[in-house]
Amino acid sequence: MDMIANLQTDITPDGPDYDIVRRVIELITEDYRDQPSLEAIAARLNQSPTQLQKTFTRWAGLSPKGFLQAVTLDHAKRLLRKEDMPLLETSIEVGLSGPSRLHDLFVTHEAMSPGEWKAKGGGLTIRYGFHICPFGVALIMVTDRGLAGLAFSDSGSERACLEDMTCRWPNAEYIEDLQATIPYAARIFQPGKWSSEQPLRVVLIGTDFQVRVWQSLMKIPFGKAVTYSDIANDIGRPTAQRAVGAAVGANPISFVVPCHRALGKNGALTGYHWGLTRKRAMLGWESAHA
Repeated sequence: MDMIANLQTDITPDGPDYDIVRRVIELITEDYRDQPSLEAIAARLNQSPTQLQKTFTRWAGLSPKGFLQAVTLDHAKRLLRKEDMPLLETSIEVGLSGPSRLHDLFVTHEAMSPGEWKAKGGGLTIRYGFHICPFGVALIMVTDRGLAGLAFSDSGSERACLEDMTCRWPNAEYIEDLQATIPYAARIFQPGKWSSEQPLRVVLIGTDFQVRVWQSLMKIPFGKAVTYSDIANDIGRPTAQRAVGAAVGANPISFVVPCHRALGKNGALTGYHWGLTRKRAMLGWESAHA
């Protein structure tokens, strides 16, 4: 049986709460490309962030950030499905690579020359140390020019992890030096210590093609992902998807140079040098901190 409800009276709630929630929804819907923070929204409405969070969540059933993510995702889906826009361009269009993504501004990089790469680490001194991190045991490797290696292992597998990394640059001198690596460990995994004023410097040691792929990886917004074909298109080699996949897998600075944000065709998780479970954990960790 069809039922039709006829409302004879205005049921809009009395009081200021409804108007505040309405204005938050309007603001987010209009300005989602700027990815406004809770503090910015609260300031525009002359509210305290804490009170605004409580009021909006009570009335809407989700936080302002949750609503912002829903609006952003909805627009991204429209761009991908109706306009056939590549994932990387979509991320930029919906405002996910702007200044609010501290991790993307936190990292600055330089590449070693082809001659230095051919020397396979000859003349380099690489200091290393193992540190507990959110993804198991992290092997951090640094030179006087910055972070050169970041790998992961489970407890008890540290030696195999170190051998895997040192064989990439067999002619380098390796020195275990926790005092050199502790400052990197303290910054890499703590978002509160990410700062564009004091960026983390990394040095990319690889072939010209690999470096171009790794530089493309660093364009992927924090908490998001793209496919290998997107990366191939970004570096101007649209038919080199297989080679791109190999270069992604050879990335020596995992997490910071975010090879875990690269997905296979149709967004499927593919092999990850340090294990698919760890890749899933990284993507989840980033989503929670984005």
